[in-house]
Amino acid sequence: MAYFKHETAIVDDGAKIGEGTKIWHFSHIMPDSEVGANCNIGQNVVISPNVRIGSNVKIQNNVSVYTGVICEDDVFLGPSMVFTNVINPRSFVSRKSEFRSTILRKGASIGANATIVCGHEIGQYALIGAGSVITRNVKPYALMVGNPAKQIGWVSEYGIRLKFDDEGNAVCPETNQLYHYDAESNTVERTK
Repeated sequence: MAYFKHETAIVDDGAKIGEGTKIWHFSHIMPDSEVGANCNIGQNVVISPNVRIGSNVKIQNNVSVYTGVICEDDVFLGPSMVFTNVINPRSFVSRKSEFRSTILRKGASIGANATIVCGHEIGQYALIGAGSVITRNVKPYALMVGNPAKQIGWVSEYGIRLKFDDEGNAVCPETNQLYHYDAESNTVERTK
């Protein structure tokens, strides 16, 4: 076995687990799901069928990753954060044919106890604050907080809040990476 699985964890037949991944206490990886290399799956995590998890993803304790969720590489899912996959659930109505996809792009981070309402895309390196509720798409590098979440700024790939000069340029103080804010499109991109 090229990955570690705690003795209390369950990995169903048909699940694909990448090399170097660690699956901790009482977690369940269901059939037809894929978990990439070098991931860390915390305690009491459920990964449902047909979920796609990239490499180097960290899923903290008590997270259920439901069918329809795709996490690209380097995503962070904080403790007890919540995904949904149906917009109007009822226990007596089967809506499995109505699952809506949620996509977390490379490097996105979701804080503890945040809720991601299904059918949205979280842009690359976006940072969702603890306890926030996402009800719409999130732009790359956006810093989102509150319920419903509102954008309060931009962050670097390292999660450091960016301060833009009059020309729309910013430097991440931790890495010296350069970023540019385009006011017309209200977007940020890394330039160097």
